[in-house]
Amino acid sequence: MLSGLPWLDAALIGVLGLLIGSFLNVVIHRLPQMMERQWAAECAELSGKPAPEQEAFNLLVPRSRCPHCGHLIAWYENIPVISYLALRGRCADCKRPISARYPLVELVTGGLFYFCASQWGATPTALAWCAFSAALVALAMIDWDTTLLPDDVTLPLLWLGLVAAAMQWTPVSLSTAFWGAVAGYLSLWSVYWLFKIVTGKEGMGYGDFKLFAALGAWFGWPVLIPMILIASIIGAVVGIAMKFTTGLREGGYVPFGPFLAGAGFAALLLGPNTLRALVNL
Repeated sequence: MLSGLPWLDAALIGVLGLLIGSFLNVVIHRLPQMMERQWAAECAELSGKPAPEQEAFNLLVPRSRCPHCGHLIAWYENIPVISYLALRGRCADCKRPISARYPLVELVTGGLFYFCASQWGATPTALAWCAFSAALVALAMIDWDTTLLPDDVTLPLLWLGLVAAAMQWTPVSLSTAFWGAVAGYLSLWSVYWLFKIVTGKEGMGYGDFKLFAALGAWFGWPVLIPMILIASIIGAVVGIAMKFTTGLREGGYVPFGPFLAGAGFAALLLGPNTLRALVNL
């Protein structure tokens, strides 16, 4: 324990979640751009052309700034949730609106961290599930924005799930976690190729295979069917709703990663057994 008081420990870890959520906003915005820059450099190298000169751009530099006017954000303008409220959701310089998604990501991450600490206390188990939660939040938002599920997040999430099982931080054995990862990957891989052979089109990306494998590593193979059913049903409902509201992006597709992440959150919050009971498995 941190303080000796469970409720205070949970509150402190919840505050840590707010701070992590603020950092996740940076990850969500910058990681896809970092990937695109890397691809551009690799393409230039393969074609024999000099790599384009680019200023340093990563998760730490340059400093965050307003996308409208370029105003550099001071530390006191970057306090999770509080700064957004104090600025009334507007840039301190140009007064243009700041997306409400920034404080929402912070609040969701803080709430998930608080939940994990409330369930498992200030323990390695709680910290492992906090890491799981942070990774899913980042993946869901990145995939929704760009249809990308970066290996830099999915693969560490997969390996951490196996390590957590080996350390008994999750309710599944290492064997169940291992076969969960294998079954999670191969199931969506098989669906992908079957769909492609029948239609000639790609129904999902390889990142979805890796994310589902990671969920299998964290929850074990018995929970894969309930999770894929929940993700598919919610994804279909959202896709139909977006179709009728003309909210579909070019190509008429909806990324599947956010719904897989949603199924992962359902398994975390409700518990694997409850999730299986919901679908009568």
